[in-house]
Amino acid sequence: MSHAARQDLVALRIAVLTVSDTRDESTDSSGAYLIEALSAAGHTLADRRIVRDDLYQLRAVVSAWIAADDVDVIISTGGTGFSGRDSTPEALRILFDKHVDGFGELFRHLSLQEIGSSTLQSRALAGMANGKFIFCLPGSTGACRTAWTGILQSQLDARTRPCNFVGVLSTHRHHQVNA
Repeated sequence: MSHAARQDLVALRIAVLTVSDTRDESTDSSGAYLIEALSAAGHTLADRRIVRDDLYQLRAVVSAWIAADDVDVIISTGGTGFSGRDSTPEALRILFDKHVDGFGELFRHLSLQEIGSSTLQSRALAGMANGKFIFCLPGSTGACRTAWTGILQSQLDARTRPCNFVGVLSTHRHHQVNA
């Protein structure tokens, strides 16, 4: 799947946002999975929040992380479906400076093998804002596992070749320091 080259791991500072009207830390299995996975991969949890599915609360939390110096990547879980309360894409897409169009496409391709045509209802998406990647995943633990193992684990690893998102983050940090 990935082409690893000899290079050191770059530990990223990753914030995890769970979008839910009902979950708390004791019932948030998706957020817990992501924290466990990013830690096992050598990254650091920068922050963790559980926010109800409200357009403006979501934007407020993610905007603060976008502006923060101690966050490199933001991963949200939940609020990407079609129900009346699902508003993560509408809340966060507007914050993107650039869209990673292939992320949602690749996620749905991987998900198709697991849940069949129901993957059409996934509005998973990703983008970049202020040099930070933002990944919006569905709320199920299975979907988070699919996204992590099939996409994020390798793309957030500087050793993945021929390219990975860490190289883009490093370039942006370099430009900020030299500006």
